Amino acid sequence: MRRIAEKQFSPVPSDGREFGQLLRTERLAAGYSLGALAFKLKVTKGYLSRLEQGKAKPSKPMIARIAKTLTIDPSSLFVLAGYLPTDVKRIFYRYPVEAPAVLRESFSEYGANRDWAEQPKKKLKPNTTTSRSAHPTVNLEDLYEVVHADCFDWLKKRASNSIHAVVTDPPYGLKEYTPEEKSKLRRGHGGIWRIPPRLGGCTRMPLPRFTVLTDEDRVALKDFFSRWAKEISRVLVPGGHIFIATNPLLSHLVYLALIEAGLEKRGEIIRLVQTLRGGDRPKNAHKEFDDVTVMPRSCWEPWGLFRKPCEGRVQDSLRKWKTGGLRRVSKEEPFCDVIKSAPTRAIEREISPHPSLKPQAFIRQIVRAALPLGEGIILDPFMGGGSTIAAACAAGYQSIGIESDPEFYEMAVKGIPRLASLAPNGDSNGTLLPSQGKIYGQQQTLFGR
Repeated sequence: MRRIAEKQFSPVPSDGREFGQLLRTERLAAGYSLGALAFKLKVTKGYLSRLEQGKAKPSKPMIARIAKTLTIDPSSLFVLAGYLPTDVKRIFYRYPVEAPAVLRESFSEYGANRDWAEQPKKKLKPNTTTSRSAHPTVNLEDLYEVVHADCFDWLKKRASNSIHAVVTDPPYGLKEYTPEEKSKLRRGHGGIWRIPPRLGGCTRMPLPRFTVLTDEDRVALKDFFSRWAKEISRVLVPGGHIFIATNPLLSHLVYLALIEAGLEKRGEIIRLVQTLRGGDRPKNAHKEFDDVTVMPRSCWEPWGLFRKPCEGRVQDSLRKWKTGGLRRVSKEEPFCDVIKSAPTRAIEREISPHPSLKPQAFIRQIVRAALPLGEGIILDPFMGGGSTIAAACAAGYQSIGIESDPEFYEMAVKGIPRLASLAPNGDSNGTLLPSQGKIYGQQQTLFGR
């Protein structure tokens, strides 16, 4: 795990032309016509032609088949197709600034960017700090990084087309996470936060009162998400999805902002969860109107689902960017848009006591679906207590979390390894769980599962 103030990591996908040129050269050297090699590889002549022209990206198994058929070392083919060796990837992730600078200095004659090359070179040191956790056997070092920064500042410096999916629960009222309101929250004295009483021996978690927002607040909210959507759209690769937690009172403002930024609305994920929001009788008149409910009791939480438009067909986006669709639960079962869920468990809140912490049993299903081929980087620009990043770790995905509040940031740093090691049923064995089919073999939908 890397905990840093800010970081730039700019993976540049291959456009396929260099791969195609090498493929054609090796094909001709081996004496194959286009049709003959296509027959040997069991692909169409048109597909092989697109590979040579750089108009299609081959899968890893296809590269291995090509190399075997042409009896050549596959290493160059993998690199030119955009697949870096694992050890090289780790170097770039551990030394995100220094490693590119060293390469540019060593190979400046190949067109290195002068501005980067002229920057002062730093000694290579791992940019990592291992968090203390109750599960020292869990090694998450290469899977995620957490950044203490304002998400807008971070996004502006991030390279275009470098994030594959976004899963986040943003601050909807804007007011509730200002320094003044967070101070009231931590003191337990209201403000925009409704500090609930103890009921039946249980203390309810604080909830922001969205109904207190003025028209001016709502305009500011839409402006906030309009600016955010433009930056997110730039860093997201074509076909990349956004899962954004909302609430029924304000979701229309957020959805409109994302649509106006050019993102496609692909539906909503409905989290069925019984909460204590709503269902109250009239304030200070509950006895007089004891059979009246001011607002319905909330039994669901909407998550907006958006996608950056694909380049061409979904299959083209999957080949080039590893995006465009959602990962199926299994070969027989697609990902569904209604998910049964329970409130966040006490053990998770003890680990990371953020007021908006999502349960691992739910958020892992969302995160897993976000990368259709299980490859790429997930971003949570409003990390909070770290539940999204922990879920990505449990799925074996790479992820980045951004958090501006220093207390929430430290909470996430300490909590992510422990949340990631929890089994969704509440048992914790101190190890990561992505390989255990029982964790991801089914989705808690309406269909009897």
